[in-house]
Amino acid sequence: MMPAPMTEIEKLSYEEASAELEEIIARLEAAQSTLEESLALFERGQALAQRCAALLDQAELRIRQVSGGEEEEA
Repeated sequence: MMPAPMTEIEKLSYEEASAELEEIIARLEAAQSTLEESLALFERGQALAQRCAALLDQAELRIRQVSGGEEEEA
């Protein structure tokens, strides 16, 4: 699978970004890439992880808005 350009990450859904991140992790763990390829994979993985985190933050905000801002006390 050819990775999309970095600018395309912002268009990925959570599921797409997460799946690609899992693929990158597997490739890095296999340690069969050159140093340059590994660095590029790491950079893309960081960007994908940030995308996933941002989408989760947005989902949390929507849940809080829908629930009227009520949060369960722990």
